[in-house]
Amino acid sequence: MRKGIKSRDEELVVENHPKSIVAEAYRTLRTNISFLSPDEPLKTIMVTSGGPVEGKSLTVANLGISFAQAGKKVIIIDADLRKPMQHRFFKLTNFDGLTSILTGEKEFSSVIRESGINNLKILTSGVTPPNPSELLGSKKMDSILEQAKEEADSVLVDVPPVIAVTDGLVLASKVDGVVLVVASQETHREMVAQAKENLEKVKANIVGTVLTKVPIESGGKYYYYYYGPDK
Repeated sequence: MRKGIKSRDEELVVENHPKSIVAEAYRTLRTNISFLSPDEPLKTIMVTSGGPVEGKSLTVANLGISFAQAGKKVIIIDADLRKPMQHRFFKLTNFDGLTSILTGEKEFSSVIRESGINNLKILTSGVTPPNPSELLGSKKMDSILEQAKEEADSVLVDVPPVIAVTDGLVLASKVDGVVLVVASQETHREMVAQAKENLEKVKANIVGTVLTKVPIESGGKYYYYYYGPDK
């Protein structure tokens, strides 16, 4: 757990600390994404990173809350079938979820969950399968994304880092845009370049990057997780 943070509730800074500089950064990111294609809004956004522990899952959660607070109907899909986090952030069980639909055990409507935040629903990952990449690349996943788009204004998809495994790469061409998360002073330049190259090879529409873990001094305190667009 990061310095100064006591609980998962406080990880969701947009909900619990709306006046903070971090929450404002998420709102800026939300606005930037909204203006990328005003005539044809990007409805499905995949968020990934080059390596682990860069803050991609927390970015998804807070960006989803930011969109919901702006009056958009939002669905977060936790497609990180290897290290899922969304159910933890929103204090949900994870017995059923995305994998339950992909394997034909459940229907979309029976596993989509309320987050406790107006306008925001969560599709948790479900039980970890032995073949994540194959499931995410299936036609069934295509239909899940289509159904989510019908029910929401914005669909945010949390996927594993794109260097370690191919899960995110098989989804990259199925979504409208991809956001790449980069941890300040931690991620090597070569890793960022490799992640970008991997995404470009599958013709992903990379709409921007988010720089995380930037120390920012405010009133004598330092915020060790700062989220904002890397312009």
